[in-house]
Amino acid sequence: MPETTTRETLGFQAEVKQLLDLMIHSLYSNKEIFLRELISNASDAADKLRFEALANNALYESDADLRVRIAVDKAARTITLSDNGIGMSREEVVQNIGTIARSGTREFFQTLTGDQAKDARLIGQFGVGFYSAFIVADRVTLITRRAGLAASQGVRWECDIDKATGEYSLELIDKAGRGTDVILHLREGEDELLDEFRLKSIIRKYSDHIAIPIMMAEGANEVAVNQASALWARPKQEITEEQYIEFYKHSGHDFEAPLAWTHNRVEGRQEYIQLLYIPAHAPFDIWDRQQRHGLKLYVRRVFIMDDAQQLLPPYLRFVRGVVDSSDLPLNISRELLQQSRDVDAIRAGCTKRVLDLLDELAAKQQEKYATFWQEFGRVLKEGVGEDGANRERLAKLLRFSSTHADSEAQGVSLADYVGRMKPGQDKIYYVTAETYLAARNSPHLEVFRKRGVEVLLLHDRVDEWLVANLAAYEGKRLASVARGDVDLSAIAGTEKEPDWQIGEHKELLKALKSALGDKVKDVRLSRRLTESPSCLVADEHDIGGNLARILRSAGQKVPRAAPILEVNPTHTIVTRLKPDDARLADWAALLYEQALLAEGGQLDDPAGYVKRSNSLMLGLVAS
Repeated sequence: MPETTTRETLGFQAEVKQLLDLMIHSLYSNKEIFLRELISNASDAADKLRFEALANNALYESDADLRVRIAVDKAARTITLSDNGIGMSREEVVQNIGTIARSGTREFFQTLTGDQAKDARLIGQFGVGFYSAFIVADRVTLITRRAGLAASQGVRWECDIDKATGEYSLELIDKAGRGTDVILHLREGEDELLDEFRLKSIIRKYSDHIAIPIMMAEGANEVAVNQASALWARPKQEITEEQYIEFYKHSGHDFEAPLAWTHNRVEGRQEYIQLLYIPAHAPFDIWDRQQRHGLKLYVRRVFIMDDAQQLLPPYLRFVRGVVDSSDLPLNISRELLQQSRDVDAIRAGCTKRVLDLLDELAAKQQEKYATFWQEFGRVLKEGVGEDGANRERLAKLLRFSSTHADSEAQGVSLADYVGRMKPGQDKIYYVTAETYLAARNSPHLEVFRKRGVEVLLLHDRVDEWLVANLAAYEGKRLASVARGDVDLSAIAGTEKEPDWQIGEHKELLKALKSALGDKVKDVRLSRRLTESPSCLVADEHDIGGNLARILRSAGQKVPRAAPILEVNPTHTIVTRLKPDDARLADWAALLYEQALLAEGGQLDDPAGYVKRSNSLMLGLVAS
């Protein structure tokens, strides 16, 4: 019997208790995935041992034949899954099993709905790993020793979920061999999993592609249940759609099938294989900049690293999959990846393949592309500013809301817009705002709506970054309806521009500017407004109000640029104003503050605005 030290009883991180409860109740209908998850962990442990052994071959401890073993004990009602991979130290057990060592945990739980079907999908996006064992087992024992540590540094971890919810025991033991054993003490009613034929069918269904053999007893012998070859290295014609999907679920720790994938062998100056997947749903932590996202990198079938970010640009961080190079050195580090021309070529090749795949979805499978855009459109928009070499390709993939569709769904491409442009129209018009409703109801759109000129409604924060880096599309300049002056006179079928005499309003405009002081750069008559009394516009080369607010909310210093106040000379409020009106200053402030609110801005003095509005309304009633 192995010697042990004093047993400790420790508590799970709070989120783990919640996850275990969700696991048992939300994933029970798909309980067989527990085996896929545990085998995936064992495979990852073997990959990590191979990588660390490149620098220290002694880690193999005279046992370089990596494998997974699965044994059934019907009398004890246990399933034992053993690997001879890297194993874990005591500290790693506490970190990896006792806590969820992943940022964004709080955000994940905030997205849970209470609906079991939806929550099961969310748990799948999160990646359940080791915890899936509790779907079928009420007690789980883990025995492990990290490669390179003494036999006395083995660790036994155990949790009986029914007897001690929220607690687990931990003790040091002697363990001769490196690696990890996971012993599942099955729940009542799970006896079908003690059938070895049933286990083999689950392994072949979910884990046939695992690159190390999964061994089970067959009579007096042990046999490999899986093919034990890297799926990406096989010819495409030998791989079924089901195998592609199961490999994605294994490597991406996802419960849902991917939206699309591309599998290619590149030969020439660089030789590598790429198997790239586009998920059907965005991970909950895609906006967490501390979370690493990237592809798995292999060199000649040897695992090198997870999350090799250098293999794809950041705006494609949602892509999952594998790159297996024949040219990179086995000891390549993350630092060397940043300085390698071979990696630059792989990055360019992977980027091209992903964009090719998106082009194909957009052209031939519009429903799938709509799903992709809903999940990842905001991320893809980042590429317009980050990837100048592919800016034109990315511009064709962009989708927006528009006054044409009058829907929040982003389904209008720039090509769609250009195809609907009126004769004589030479610009692509857009408006930016914090929300769809703010964009849709912006007073800046009034003249465009009246004259039937389509305007793109940009309501994602990244859109300000996008339009700053996309000056034109197919020779048509992008123009903000809230910047500079507006002249639609050249567009066929639109009404003639109103011929207002500035002189008639010169004194009023001067008085309004004087009343507002440095709050505005100028006050002028508006060609934009047909219904509202006023709006704020940015001068041609000044920062817009929406972008300024976004930068301030991010803690950035923003250079002051006073807006221009435009007033509608046909609106009743404006027509009744006189330069010598005793309350002109209050009316000027009201016109300015209403325009600021209409574009999504915030008032410096909300109470003053309310008091002033009430006073003016009372004055009108009294008169």
